[in-house]
Amino acid sequence: MEIRQRRDDDGAAVASFLDDHHAATVARRGALVDPLDRPALIAVIDGRLAGVLTYVVDGQQCEILTLHASDQWRGVGSALVEAVKDVAVAQRCVRLTVTTTNDNVDALRFYQRRGFVLARLRPGAVVDSRSSLKPEIPEVGNYGIPLRGEIDLDLDLPMR
Repeated sequence: MEIRQRRDDDGAAVASFLDDHHAATVARRGALVDPLDRPALIAVIDGRLAGVLTYVVDGQQCEILTLHASDQWRGVGSALVEAVKDVAVAQRCVRLTVTTTNDNVDALRFYQRRGFVLARLRPGAVVDSRSSLKPEIPEVGNYGIPLRGEIDLDLDLPMR
């Protein structure tokens, strides 16, 4: 598996990959964001795009904006998280954050197993985004759980 920064010639493949994973636009902090406007790390296996992680560096904080892998349980997501940690440390960030929705128990498990801790809960944030930004957000999410709120997870990074 190769993990690297997205290059210009990856643009179409990354756009298609994000679209296939319903991440062509992301509701973030009261605004719609195009992940393609942000830096990205990609995972390539046997010449095939296997994963994409987009991120935002803001001061001393790095936020994972999107993380998707074509196949679970192959280490793609873990490798991308490790790579973005390296990027964040190199840019002198002290914290790596990620936001997920209340129904995404698989993501909550994934991030906590990698050292992230539950940091903030925003009840109703998804309801607000659905009504004002992105009406295509479904009412019901994974496992039949009503899609209502957002949960932030944080990981403190070592100082360089």
